[in-house]
Amino acid sequence: MKLSYATHEFLHLLRALVREPSVVGVEDAFFRVLRRELEEYPVKITRYHGLLVVEGDEPESVYLSAHVDRHGLLCTGPREFQYAAFIAGNRGELNGDSISEQFMELIAGRFRGQRVQAHTPYAGSYLGQGTITESYVCPRRKNLIFEIDGLDYLQPATPVSFVDRLQEKDGYISAQLDNVISVAMVIELVRRGFAGTAFFSAGEESGRSWRFIAEWFQRHDTTTDQLIVLDTSPFPTVDDCDQQDVVLRHGDSNALFDPAATERLRKSCDRLAITYCFKDDYIQALNRTREKQSSIGRTELGRLIAATSGQVSGTTLQLPTSSYHTQLETASLISVDAMLRLLCHRCQL
Repeated sequence: MKLSYATHEFLHLLRALVREPSVVGVEDAFFRVLRRELEEYPVKITRYHGLLVVEGDEPESVYLSAHVDRHGLLCTGPREFQYAAFIAGNRGELNGDSISEQFMELIAGRFRGQRVQAHTPYAGSYLGQGTITESYVCPRRKNLIFEIDGLDYLQPATPVSFVDRLQEKDGYISAQLDNVISVAMVIELVRRGFAGTAFFSAGEESGRSWRFIAEWFQRHDTTTDQLIVLDTSPFPTVDDCDQQDVVLRHGDSNALFDPAATERLRKSCDRLAITYCFKDDYIQALNRTREKQSSIGRTELGRLIAATSGQVSGTTLQLPTSSYHTQLETASLISVDAMLRLLCHRCQL
């Protein structure tokens, strides 16, 4: 695939963001990175607890949400490291029904040999590197436990991120794309003149980000059915991902999304010749063919709709990826380009 200048610029931005740590529950340093990126553009930037809000010239025209957190580890004791999303202090609305929790057993052994790096919790200053020698699920704590060679000196509450670099090959990109690629897409829209309101929220992987967005709408006594939540959507293989350019949803385990908002995105896909699937339909179709049932998932938007009794609603737009929640999470550049074109169309850019 021949890349346009705009795509090259987008990948340059994404490559830089991938290198910045943003472990779930410890996202302060990444928020400052985002502010530096966004201050170049004529938008209003406001920081709240767990949230960075960007407002353009027409803030009520459309609302976008991207999550800043990524999976990583947290030092929780002497030479003890746990998966940050699932430690007791970070657990939000997680009860075993989220896709992340269902993946826990599957991904437990994928981290052996993975290089990791430690950072100070707030400033993000580099503290050193180590290598994961073992990872396993502790049935009592219901969390992934990691053994790391080289970081014995760390104190509790120190975040440890995976050493990550963006790879590009044969029309695909790979890295820990969830959630940083959504962040990069929103910044790209701001570069192109985005006039609405964008939320960069913390704690999505631990089921908490919806609270920060709900509080913002309550603080401003505002409601909307125009929220579009950006995310990635896992598929078993690259071939499965290639069956569609983007992923839509009618709803999740918590709530039905706004039908009109979903239909607008679907019609835009048709108009732009972008292929799509509905992830909830896809999972339900698979469930009819197998004994072990899969959850249709819990998303930030579903939690938000349920918690606000529909006062804040909208729909989701997701990028299909494979090797979910690893450093080799893979997406096609065709899908990336399609998602950006769709967002530009929706935001009238």
